[in-house]
Amino acid sequence: MRMLLTAKMDTEKANQLVTDGTLGKTLEGIIEELKPEAAYFTAWEGERTALMVFDLPDSNRIPSVAEPFFQAGASVSLRPVMNPDDLKTGLESLGR
Repeated sequence: MRMLLTAKMDTEKANQLVTDGTLGKTLEGIIEELKPEAAYFTAWEGERTALMVFDLPDSNRIPSVAEPFFQAGASVSLRPVMNPDDLKTGLESLGR
């Protein structure tokens, strides 16, 4: 299932990770593991934030997806999302 992960990083903890050089390595490892179809990084409400769209094949992977962000002091949300093709298929099934 296509998921949107939002990870808002605690500023103090993220500052420590930037200073010791591990934030970039942590994010690279996460990207390598998740292989997101899209990944964006921004400031959201004053906090470093990562937004990633990726495939979650099974819900039992949620802990392994979220834990690296928790370890980096982030709050994490996951929600299912659709692209235009998914939406079209879903809407077409309503008319049957």
